[in-house]
Amino acid sequence: MEAQPTFACDAMLGSLARWLRFAGFDTFYDPKLEDAQLAALARAQGRWLLTCDRRLAAKAGPRVLLLSGATVAQQVAELQSRLALSVDETRFFTRCSACNGEVVPVGRDEVLHLVPPYVAAHAQRFSRCTSCGKVYWPGTHEPRIRRTLRSLFALPATP
Repeated sequence: MEAQPTFACDAMLGSLARWLRFAGFDTFYDPKLEDAQLAALARAQGRWLLTCDRRLAAKAGPRVLLLSGATVAQQVAELQSRLALSVDETRFFTRCSACNGEVVPVGRDEVLHLVPPYVAAHAQRFSRCTSCGKVYWPGTHEPRIRRTLRSLFALPATP
């Protein structure tokens, strides 16, 4: 199986970076980096540089995609048509939406002291980012995010 592409998004693509992370793609995003730093990082790490900036695209090297879409849906459609992305629903929610670290399942007892009381009383499954420590659980937002991801990546809906 071919390795999934990795990405580095410029400062204008924060929303796209977040949705790529939700979908399980390793996506670097730091809006404070200068263009030259971002391009160097993308080259050094073998990432596709995603940008809306023509000047950055012109000097970034061969693994750059200049995106013209104004919405995340349009940007994802461009990515899929140009890179033939393979999206696997089992990878959803395996990257931290905040820092891009890997999110792994953890025991309930390990994180109960870190979540609000209502969540501690009702949630049974938890995951945690191995980089920043953020705790995740399947809340009411999860089905909506899954539906949005299926729509963005043109996956069949599940009942």
